[in-house]
Amino acid sequence: MKTSKKIGTETRAAEQATTIIGIAGGTGSGKSTFTNRLKRAFGDAITVIYHDNYYKPHDDLTLEERRTINYDHPDALDTDLLVRHLEELRAGRAVDCPTYDFTQHTRAKKTVAIQPSRVIIVEGILIFQDARLRDLFDIKIYVEADADERILRRVARDIRERGRSLESVINQYLTTVKPMHYLYVEPTKTFADLILNSGRNDVAFDVMKTKIEALLGEG
Repeated sequence: MKTSKKIGTETRAAEQATTIIGIAGGTGSGKSTFTNRLKRAFGDAITVIYHDNYYKPHDDLTLEERRTINYDHPDALDTDLLVRHLEELRAGRAVDCPTYDFTQHTRAKKTVAIQPSRVIIVEGILIFQDARLRDLFDIKIYVEADADERILRRVARDIRERGRSLESVINQYLTTVKPMHYLYVEPTKTFADLILNSGRNDVAFDVMKTKIEALLGEG
């Protein structure tokens, strides 16, 4: 009984010590820029988890079949696993985070060990769409940008980092990315505590930097 009580106490302490920040926004909005600025500022003192790494595996399909999947629909992501992982991290237990191979359109074999930390940032276009995931966030930030800017950034990123052709990026944007954004992504900004007009918003960055410094200094 004493052991169980001790474990319960440690779990509650871990939960109280962990703050989870969600950073959402449409593709190319600047959410990764904002997230990466915070990561550079705090290094290993904070943990960053990307919802993109939780895309479901499709090893049973051919590469051509995988290319036709609607990756901007909530069903494309294993949000159940992300919820479990965040609950584990908040309870003070490490998890093995999946990784995703965007050139092959399926989950990679390697995983990344994620250790609990006082501040966890979760980034992704659809992280506010699922109520279970949304309720885990202590702070919710939505980054938005002009649609023309977002598509240009998407084109540049997918060609440079994911080996896509210009034609394939445009086709994907028009058939799935754009309609899914207006259906599933943009409506979730109503859940945000903060809405930023750019990932390079220095005022917002300074506010969040100060907040995280305070969180890391508690306890």
